[in-house]
Amino acid sequence: MRLTKQTNYAVRMLMYCAANGEKLSRIPEIAKAYGVSELFLFKILQPLTRAGIIETVRGRNGGVRLPRPATEITLFDVVRVTEDSFAMAECFEAGEIECPLVDSCGLNAALRKALNAFFEVLQQYTIDDLVKARPQIGMLLGLDHTRAAQAQAQQPAA
Repeated sequence: MRLTKQTNYAVRMLMYCAANGEKLSRIPEIAKAYGVSELFLFKILQPLTRAGIIETVRGRNGGVRLPRPATEITLFDVVRVTEDSFAMAECFEAGEIECPLVDSCGLNAALRKALNAFFEVLQQYTIDDLVKARPQIGMLLGLDHTRAAQAQAQQPAA
């Protein structure tokens, strides 16, 4: 199973917002930080907004932010909204299935158990966990301008 780029960048967008604290984050800034197109991020933004995982503020000084603490947004919340299908095999899909063992196959049960375990692990991790795992995330994303400038000023001249 492989998650889509949409899910990957949805998580990254949420991490950016969490690292940015209470400030509004702007899509152009997020796109620049991750080297991805603004259009792609706007596409990702729609399902996240509908699900209440991210909040948009319109207007000249608008942007996006987390509507609730990053400690309350799990990876499962994001994956559930951004992935279209979790069909790991033909027997997971709706419609006509050609396999004669569909109702008595051990593979189906094993894959469902594996998928449920995957979901359980995703529920254990929050956006906050991901941000806290990288203490320098603000600087890495270009958010920590003040500290970066102070650190650079303290460097001895070469």
